[in-house]
Amino acid sequence: MTDSSPTEPDARPDEGADDSEALTTIKPEESELLVVTGMSGAGRSTAANALEDHGWYVVENLPPQMLGTLADLVSRMPQSLPKLAVVVDVRGKALFADIRDSLNALSASGVSFRVLFLDASDETLVRRFEQGRRPHPLQGNGRMLDGIRAERELLAELRSASEMVLDTSALNVHELGSAVTELFSDSGPVVLRLTVMSFGFKYGLPVDANYVADVRFLPNPHWVPQLRPHTGLDSDVSDFVLKKNNAVDFVDRYVHALEPVLDGYRRENKHYATIAVGCTGGKHRSVAVAAELARRLSQLPRVTVSTRHRDLGRE
Repeated sequence: MTDSSPTEPDARPDEGADDSEALTTIKPEESELLVVTGMSGAGRSTAANALEDHGWYVVENLPPQMLGTLADLVSRMPQSLPKLAVVVDVRGKALFADIRDSLNALSASGVSFRVLFLDASDETLVRRFEQGRRPHPLQGNGRMLDGIRAERELLAELRSASEMVLDTSALNVHELGSAVTELFSDSGPVVLRLTVMSFGFKYGLPVDANYVADVRFLPNPHWVPQLRPHTGLDSDVSDFVLKKNNAVDFVDRYVHALEPVLDGYRRENKHYATIAVGCTGGKHRSVAVAAELARRLSQLPRVTVSTRHRDLGRE
């Protein structure tokens, strides 16, 4: 399989990620059709390789107009093609403009499918294209950023309508492959996989967050000299944060508020969501609260939770 764009997501620094949790999966009762799309350079080919390694039949660079034909083939040959992944992207040029119409036609015909959208920040995409020494497929005679922004505008509606949006900015090829494996293993798709991410507002909002909680209302350990060097992963900081201003009560109520949301995600067959918890620098309060929130959410049925501390160690 080949891709005209770089697909080697950057190695990320140690952010305290915890991706070792076992995932609860279900076995699909019928053939699966997965549409893989997203920004050029965000890792579509890496995702396609991971899917192929786990038994999916992968078709790359398919014109969207042929989705209906393939879907019909899948419905008529469920034993031969139990899991089909189709990669569609802007390499199709003018043909790609019809992708929303093609997906709407699939829905209208009763075909069951899901859409995985791979994204990354503009800065990350520029770096990957420069490392790969290849032009962006839409840049023409302009700058690389011009091509990226044109593609982002073209894909905006599709991104907002996608069931799963996976931001690969902080993932290397192995981590992206693992993330795809967790979502689409041999035993079926994950029931509901949550990532609880801590971050610092001064470094910007996470682009892939479905929900954002602001815990800057809590006392800041930064102003306590003996706590300042430590992080929210240390017990002294965690105790300080969680025992102040009803922090645990906040976590309890937040989990309670999320329960109907998670039930709705299951009904709508949504399998992946990111809950971000932010403080000023992403070192103390957000880390402690994110860890406690992840612990509480992991106790809910049919939910698997991983944690990621995006800005830990960045200061």
